[in-house]
Amino acid sequence: MRDETDEDRFFREMGGAWAEVRQAFARHVGLSAHRVRLLVRLRRQGETSHSDLRQALGIDGASVTRLVKELEGEGLARRRLDPYDNRYTLAALTPEGERAAADLERAHQAYQERLLEGVSPDEREVVLRVLRRVRTNITEQGER
Repeated sequence: MRDETDEDRFFREMGGAWAEVRQAFARHVGLSAHRVRLLVRLRRQGETSHSDLRQALGIDGASVTRLVKELEGEGLARRRLDPYDNRYTLAALTPEGERAAADLERAHQAYQERLLEGVSPDEREVVLRVLRRVRTNITEQGER
């Protein structure tokens, strides 16, 4: 078995950090990560088809339907058939859902600020430059 390379370590740490950050906030607010993402997505995008939500959240259609129905049951969302194509169901937040999602976004901002305590603006910029470079390299590799 070969030793872990610097590259292995870099990507393991990057992937692990990202996965932990996504799950940590959801645990912090006592919601599933998909529920958090669904609420925020509907707040930012407005009324959205279940199909678009499925694609954006990376989950199956049955899970989207279940999540939206749960929110609907709590008075946070509403559903209706798309008036232009009744094969699609649209979901949107209610005024109560808008308030809940806005509260969630404010809590998320505060949480991110706490996570970045002790990380200087210069250090943040270095990480951003590295991530942009990696993404550029991915794009360039795809073009070869």
